[in-house]
Amino acid sequence: MPPAGETSSDAALEQLRRRFPRVAVVHDWLTIPGGSEQVVLQMLEMFPEAELFTSVYDPAPWPAQITERPVHASYLNRIPGAVRHYPKLLPLMNGAFRSFDLSGFDLILSSSHACAKNVRKPPGALHVCYCHTPMRYAWEEGFLEGEPIGRLTRMALPPLLGRLRRQDLAGAAGPDVFVANSRHVAERIARYYGRSAEVVHPPIDVDHFLGLERDPQDFYLVFGRVVPYKRVDLAVAACANLGRPLKVAGDGRAMDSVRAQAGPGVELLGKVSAAERDRLLSGARALLFPGEEDFGIVPVETQAAGTPVIAYGVGGASESVIDGSTGVLFPEQSAAGLAAAIERFEALALTPEQARENARRFGEERFRSELAAVIAHAADARAAAPAVG
Repeated sequence: MPPAGETSSDAALEQLRRRFPRVAVVHDWLTIPGGSEQVVLQMLEMFPEAELFTSVYDPAPWPAQITERPVHASYLNRIPGAVRHYPKLLPLMNGAFRSFDLSGFDLILSSSHACAKNVRKPPGALHVCYCHTPMRYAWEEGFLEGEPIGRLTRMALPPLLGRLRRQDLAGAAGPDVFVANSRHVAERIARYYGRSAEVVHPPIDVDHFLGLERDPQDFYLVFGRVVPYKRVDLAVAACANLGRPLKVAGDGRAMDSVRAQAGPGVELLGKVSAAERDRLLSGARALLFPGEEDFGIVPVETQAAGTPVIAYGVGGASESVIDGSTGVLFPEQSAAGLAAAIERFEALALTPEQARENARRFGEERFRSELAAVIAHAADARAAAPAVG
C-alpha cells in the first residue's frame, strides 16, 4: 500500500523514477506551443530531472518547466532564422536527431510526429515513442492539397517525400515500444511501420473547462489553426447553405481562401485571448470540426465546457465524441455532409452534463498513469526476455 496521502499512481511513478534515474525526453522542435508540447510537459512532470533534446529551440514561449532544465538543441538551431523557418529544415532533421549522443541515459521518451523517434538508442536503454502520427505529409497522398506550394517545389516533392518515407520507416525500427495518441494513429503506425502500438489519449486540462458556465448562444464555432487539412471551408459552406451564423477563431495560411469564401453570416475573429476562447467554447451552439485529426484536443475541451461537437467521423474525433450523446459524427467529408449533420444535431436534445462527463476521461493525471503503466510493462517485459547470444 502507498503511504498515506500518496495514490497508487504516485507510487508507481516514484518506482519508475528510481528504476530510470537518467531520462531523455526528445521532441521534434520547441518553437510554438501546441497540443504535442502538452505531452512533453506531462513527460517532464513524470520525470522532473529529465533532460530535453530537440532540433530547434526558441526559449521565449515556454514555462520554467522547460527553460530551467538542460535543453539540448541540435546543430540546426545555429542556422539563422531556424526558429521561424524550421519546417524548411525537415529534410535535414533526421541527421540532426541521429547526431545526438544519448550515452548514459536509461530511458528515452520521444514525442514524435516527424523525426524525434529517429534518435540512436544507447545500449541498455529503453526507448518508448509517443507517436502523435507518422509523417502525414510524407505518407498520405493528398495531404498537401490546398497548400501554397510553387510549381518548382511541387516538381521536387516526389523524390523528397520518397526520401522522407525511407528515413521515417528506418527510424521506426528504433523504439522498443510505440504509444499512439488514438486508435486512428495506431492503425497508421501498423499500416506504415508494421509496428503495433499501445493507445494512450493525450493529456488535456479538462478541469479548467469543466469550471466554465455553459451559456449557449445562436452561433456555430470553428476554433483552431486555419490550415488546409482542417477544412474550415466546409464549415463556411455548410453554414452558408443553411443560413446559420458562424464564428471562426484562429488564423493560418488558409485564412485568405476562407476570407474570400466567407459571406455576411461568417465572423472571422483571428487569434483570440484565453478569456475570449472560454467565452466562445462555452457559448457556441456547437463546435464544428470537419477535418481529419490525429486526435483533436479542441473537441475534448469543448465538451468539457458543456458544448456539443459536430465532427467528421474519421480520425481521433470519433474516439472523443459520442454520436447522438455529446454531439454528432458525419461520414462524408463535404459541405453537404456537414450541413446534414447540423440539421440532425438541431433535432437532438443534448445536455451539457453528458458532454462534461465524457470529457472527464481525458485528464492529465490519467495520461501520466497510463503512460507510466506502458513504460513499466515494457521494462518488465524486457527484463523477463531471455538474453540473446
